[in-house]
Amino acid sequence: MKPAIRKNKTKIITTDDILLILCRSMSGVLTKATQSSVNYSAMVQKISKTSLKPDFGCFVLFDGGFSGLVVTNFTKDAALELYTKYMNNMGMPEEELAILHTSDEVGDVLGELMNQIVGDFTGQIRKTLQTTISQNQPKMLALNKQVILSVDTNLDRPQARRVTFTTEKNNIFYLELAMDKTEFIQLEEFEQEEEFDADDLFEQHKSGNSQQSASKESSYQDFDDSLFDELGI
Repeated sequence: MKPAIRKNKTKIITTDDILLILCRSMSGVLTKATQSSVNYSAMVQKISKTSLKPDFGCFVLFDGGFSGLVVTNFTKDAALELYTKYMNNMGMPEEELAILHTSDEVGDVLGELMNQIVGDFTGQIRKTLQTTISQNQPKMLALNKQVILSVDTNLDRPQARRVTFTTEKNNIFYLELAMDKTEFIQLEEFEQEEEFDADDLFEQHKSGNSQQSASKESSYQDFDDSLFDELGI
């Protein structure tokens, strides 16, 4: 009797799984950058196309292992809240901050945050799916309420999704993803790379330097005390 052949359970990653990776990247990066909670809805909406809407829109194209488009639409309150909390976290005084969502500073900060988000997303894709994608520089637009700009991409079987995000002050913004309908099928087990966190490494380095400095100061103090004792001071 021939022994039974053991089959590994096949794991399939779909478009919605990729969307979940993107949502986690956005929530994680914004939460860390602003030191405030930024959450996403557990429900996702199927949409026919992506578009830029008022008050503040951003889009990023990516290509490589698969192609797609990421669109983020911020209300002015959400944009200003994220901008303000990020700058406060960076130590910027309140009186030096922009007060209008149309200010260049707000667009620059949100563009940098979106760059970090998509960068984290591409890193997670590389680690999870063992494929590589690259992205262009995020494009930020302050939009008039009467203007809706649709962004088209060359996708064979496009799927589009919209997810609602909520800031700590309950301001709303939306993430939209358009990409080809695709599936990644895991044929063999593999070990994922360990995550590298530059901020944690910096904190450890800073903490190590502080401990070394404290140890040196203690040694110097002990040396001074013993010297003073010998001199009878």
